[in-house]
Amino acid sequence: MTQFQVNHQKTSDTFWVDESGNKTQYSRMYKHEKLMEKSANKLFNSALKLHDSLKSFKEELEAICMEVYEQFLADKDIDKVGKGKGNFTWFNFDRSIKIEVSISERITFDDLGINECKSLLNEFLDENLDSKIEVLKDMVNDAFNTSRGNLDAKKVMNLLRYEGKIKHEKFQRAMEFLKESIRRPSSKTYFRIWAKDSSGEYHNIDLNFSSI
Repeated sequence: MTQFQVNHQKTSDTFWVDESGNKTQYSRMYKHEKLMEKSANKLFNSALKLHDSLKSFKEELEAICMEVYEQFLADKDIDKVGKGKGNFTWFNFDRSIKIEVSISERITFDDLGINECKSLLNEFLDENLDSKIEVLKDMVNDAFNTSRGNLDAKKVMNLLRYEGKIKHEKFQRAMEFLKESIRRPSSKTYFRIWAKDSSGEYHNIDLNFSSI
């Protein structure tokens, strides 16, 4: 956790010090300045306690979800090798509570590989002017249209849907370069807890701790 440097200035202090190091006599402080100092520190301390509680709950939630998942594999006699990373949803017995575990992996691409993929795709499209691939041409142009210098990974990965349909050598080589260029530098795990209302609809209990 970030180490904060917060100075709580007290009513017993003769001087209060501002961000520039300047001193002001406490007796000359405005009432609103005294109130803001007191209130900001109170809210800061409360926020820290909530953060710690939420962090502890997330750790407990993660541990319980893993325990449930492993027990499910054991009960179903499923080999755990290669398991344990992926989306998982489970319920209580009457399904009035739903727990979701979802893993989101950030995908990037190696520059050399993805540039070769783009080059081969352009060659393939130039050589094949069949109207049937016009949609694919639009998809390729859209996929490689960068936003602030970054590719839209989802759009690029969608090109792999055509790998089994288009047997042209250059297209196949482009897909190989695409797959080889894929990098997954990090992933995030998200937990969601839902409960049914009187009409049987699930509602999410908002726990926004994805950054913790």
